[in-house]
Amino acid sequence: MKKFSFLFIFLLIAGFSIAQNRQVKLPSLGIHFIFNDFQTAADIRDHGLSNVIRENKWSDIKRMFPGLAVSYIQGLHPNFDVAASLSASFVRYTPKADPPQTREQCLLEGAVTGNLKLLSDEFFINPFISAGVGASSYKSSFSAFVPVGVGLQIKLVPDVFLHINSQYRIPITEKGNYHLYYAAGVVAPLKDRKAPEPVVVPPPPPPPVLDRDHDGVNDVDDKCPDIAGVPALQGCPDKDGDGIADGDDACPDVAGLAKYKGCPIPDTDGDGINDEEDKCPNEKGYARYQGCPIPDSDGDGVNDEEDKCPSRPGPASNQGCPEIKKEVIEKVNIAAKNVFFATGSYKLLPKSYKSLNEVADILKSDDLLRIQIDGHTDSQGDDAKNQTLSENRAKAVRDYLISKGVPEARTNATGYGETKPVADNKTAAGRAKNRRVEMTVTNY
Repeated sequence: MKKFSFLFIFLLIAGFSIAQNRQVKLPSLGIHFIFNDFQTAADIRDHGLSNVIRENKWSDIKRMFPGLAVSYIQGLHPNFDVAASLSASFVRYTPKADPPQTREQCLLEGAVTGNLKLLSDEFFINPFISAGVGASSYKSSFSAFVPVGVGLQIKLVPDVFLHINSQYRIPITEKGNYHLYYAAGVVAPLKDRKAPEPVVVPPPPPPPVLDRDHDGVNDVDDKCPDIAGVPALQGCPDKDGDGIADGDDACPDVAGLAKYKGCPIPDTDGDGINDEEDKCPNEKGYARYQGCPIPDSDGDGVNDEEDKCPSRPGPASNQGCPEIKKEVIEKVNIAAKNVFFATGSYKLLPKSYKSLNEVADILKSDDLLRIQIDGHTDSQGDDAKNQTLSENRAKAVRDYLISKGVPEARTNATGYGETKPVADNKTAAGRAKNRRVEMTVTNY
């Protein structure tokens, strides 16, 4: 037995060596006749393979269950294929822990195996061994198994084979049964093998010419015959590749233009924009302003990109807009404290009108002023209802100002419910302060 093992390993190594530069199997489809043998597998499990061989206990073919199988085979190496198969047969197969079957049922099995071949597919007869994993379905029972076996591949015509193999399928789940699986069928490729690329015979070399610097320009046409150059410059070098020969290039290591004697377009102010594209070549600027600095249209020291009021001067502290007079801010704050609603409602009370009219007059007197109206409630009652009430109260103030001629686009209303208290909601006085409307004027 040891001599046989050593011989098989030697032949396998030799087969791998011979398979170098050999073709691998094309994607192929196989159709097989199969037999499932449960009786012999049970004898092997119970008494051992040597006992079955010695006493010739192989089952008669009449006690096996025939079926059909289809397989997909793909070569990964001249000596190694991967095969996926699906088989079906009607058997009296009793999964473990189930009552015995009295009639045949359909057994479906799928397996994925690797086939290690002794030789490559160029040989007429090629033995192989296989192993893998599989799963079976019988009525409502599912199980997994490990298939191990041997086989023989016989080449019928190039890339078409007769496959004969035998597997011992070992269950690895509770309801599986040991059984032998025999299969014989034809395997044919799903596509044709590509024809080898034609061998291109190179043309004979041209006769030698004199080219001392080996730049591809013959000495007779080369203005710089001892220095490798480019054909476009009659054999003279151009290190920076700007199309100006190094002998005529004032900046031979930097690509440039002929009108600057081979040097790049200058950038006098160093802002990264060359002078030909820079409208302010002596002053650093930005590409979006064609090389000029960011403008400050109103001359207030805040550039137009940061100035909320680029046409009206104002301090940086107010984002470049004119500062709103303190008396205007105070009048709006006082007016906000004199806005009243019916209890639990967003209906404005008439005593609020005078204050809101003053706010409307302020906004109409300066068409640059805008107003933000914020509604707040105390914490009494449902949170969601308080949120809705605050939104509706802020909107009611906004609608009133619009009705008095304030443009809608210059107003905005937001409700915050009970989320921003200014006093303790545990006291009546604190809750009264928290029920409020705030108004903020801006000019940007």
